Amino acid sequence: MPEILIADDDAAIRTVLSQALSREGYDVRVTSNAATLWRWTAAGEGDLVVTDVIMPDENIFDLLPRMKRVRPDLPIIVMSAQNTFMTAITATEKGAYDYLPKPFDLKELIGTVERALAQPIVSENQAETNQDTSMPLVGRSPAMQEIYRVIARMTQTDLTVMINGESGTGKELVAKALHQFGKRKSGPFVAINMAAIPRELIESELFGHEKGAFTGANSRSAGRFEQANGGTLFLDEIGDMPMEAQTRLLRVLQEGEYTTVGGRTPISTDVRIVAATHQDLSVLIDKGQFREDLYYRLNVVPWRLPPLRERGQDVPDLARHFLEQAEARGLPRKVFEKSALDRMKQYSWPGNVRELENLVQRLSALYPQERITDELVEGELAAARPAETVHASGMVSGEQLQASVSAFTAQLLEENLSDEPIENLYSTVLKEIEEPLINVALRATRGNQIQAAKVLGLNRNTLRKKIRELDLEILRGVG
Repeated sequence: MPEILIADDDAAIRTVLSQALSREGYDVRVTSNAATLWRWTAAGEGDLVVTDVIMPDENIFDLLPRMKRVRPDLPIIVMSAQNTFMTAITATEKGAYDYLPKPFDLKELIGTVERALAQPIVSENQAETNQDTSMPLVGRSPAMQEIYRVIARMTQTDLTVMINGESGTGKELVAKALHQFGKRKSGPFVAINMAAIPRELIESELFGHEKGAFTGANSRSAGRFEQANGGTLFLDEIGDMPMEAQTRLLRVLQEGEYTTVGGRTPISTDVRIVAATHQDLSVLIDKGQFREDLYYRLNVVPWRLPPLRERGQDVPDLARHFLEQAEARGLPRKVFEKSALDRMKQYSWPGNVRELENLVQRLSALYPQERITDELVEGELAAARPAETVHASGMVSGEQLQASVSAFTAQLLEENLSDEPIENLYSTVLKEIEEPLINVALRATRGNQIQAAKVLGLNRNTLRKKIRELDLEILRGVG
């Protein structure tokens, strides 16, 4: 049977791992220090290593390159309680077979051991570079640990990745991490958001155009594929790409070449594609709005980013991270009280990480006190809360409005029906709900009367007239 070497300075972990792997039929040897582990591996002992990172006498990340030089085919599984993005990346860069965060699942560890022994790694010369240790991604939740592990694996490949996640979950940050720590890090990272570009210009933006290709094309212009050559091209909101551009993109993925708009000579391209969307592409395919063959070309490695509400335990780490960034930009130093962080963990964060970042920036810039309390957090969240009643489509939530109107009408009838009939019930109810409804729309749009009128389905002048009639106080500065 294969022999497994276990190195961990925690006696309890050594015992648990030794017993579990022995029950699976493996021969197991354990040690509490890096020196013994090095002696065993240098002597050719052991078929697989399971080791902690922080050892009493040496950091395993310093030892790993030496172990890989003398035993290039030895699978090494790294465990660590320092569950950060950089831990996962460093483990991969140093030659580890896999990284497992502590606390770990025994079944998962045993499965990883089985896979490592069944498919021994082929050694590669991995250049050690001085990486920026700033954290592109933050969080210690199980969901984020899995993301770190997948990124660590994907950085060593050129596979096309499809990221699906709600707006504000950090899709571009993940794409940048794949590039920054991957094989193409010396090349450019180029991003393009399909939803932010007029549909008629997307092909020109992607593939470039020749002089005279269309009205206004006064000179040749390089497209994003040309700009990203040798690096990574991030196609954000791919679901908004027009069908004509989808056809051209499919050809690039199939043939590795494209032509500029107005051009005839094929241009070879060497880019890694990372795509992202907040939409369900299978629904768009059924509607005939997205090519199925392109979907399968892009969806080589499908990947879902969880919304912040599914990883609430990461909120304190993220909040402190954004606070440090604000201080680095010159804002006064501030700290969160525990009660403030607890309140933030309870919030649903419909805008995800982006909303949290914006909140922390406001708290850093608007308030003079050094300590951020739960009252300050609650005040800012309350100011933003009406926005939750507005859907992405720009319509007020029908369920909430209907419930409020129904409750008010029922109460009005109950209070007055026994005395005498209510005159003009329709106007009475309308008058009572009109003011709070307009207030909700104005607060949700931060006082932008044009946007509020659109949400309410009113003419802008009609809305202004009602604001004057009702003597409403609105947010100043926009609209």
